[in-house]
Amino acid sequence: MPRAGDGSDIVYGRRPVREAKRGRRRVRRVWTADELAEGELTRLAGSPDHQGVVAEVDPYPYADPGALLEREDALVVALDQIQDPHNLGAVCRSAEAAGAAGVVIPQRRAAAVTPAAAKASAGAVEHLAVARVRNLADWIAGAKEGGAWIYGAAGSGPTPYTQVDFGGRVVLVLGSEGKGLRPRVADSCDALVSVPMRGSVASLNVSSAAAVLLFEAVRQRGRI
Repeated sequence: MPRAGDGSDIVYGRRPVREAKRGRRRVRRVWTADELAEGELTRLAGSPDHQGVVAEVDPYPYADPGALLEREDALVVALDQIQDPHNLGAVCRSAEAAGAAGVVIPQRRAAAVTPAAAKASAGAVEHLAVARVRNLADWIAGAKEGGAWIYGAAGSGPTPYTQVDFGGRVVLVLGSEGKGLRPRVADSCDALVSVPMRGSVASLNVSSAAAVLLFEAVRQRGRI
């Protein structure tokens, strides 16, 4: 029976596999519904959402976190212990679409770029720089020393997101699904911003909030 080899990753779904072929890592082999039964593809993918295509690829090439803010207009998303790979993938999809320089995630207690995250990103992780850091608050402190402005998203943030200048080097920090930003991370931000809610639901999903902030930055920067 076919299986992925040691030292490799799996990507599944039509678009993620197509983007993997166009991206940075080598696609070692591809299995399709023409070759394998549905159940075997599900076993390889670890999910029934493979759409009849599964690929074995090289391990994900994480980026250098120190390089993400090299450009004077770098826009970076930092995620504080986002544990759901689907949320990570959705944030990466929005970040790549917005032309962000990259996404930063912690090495511990956080989702990594797994097959599920790659699927949720619709293959965007194959083109986006994703970096892992040991301590997010320390990385943010270094980013501030390098001239970046740090804006954390919080439901109780005193500043509406439309009243912030997203020009120059900017890091958007979003917290975990349940607890939001940890205190030390929140304290590291230059400002905490909020998205006004008009309905009965108290907050946005983290990937939706990321998209709102990213495309406000895009709007301000004149890219649309």
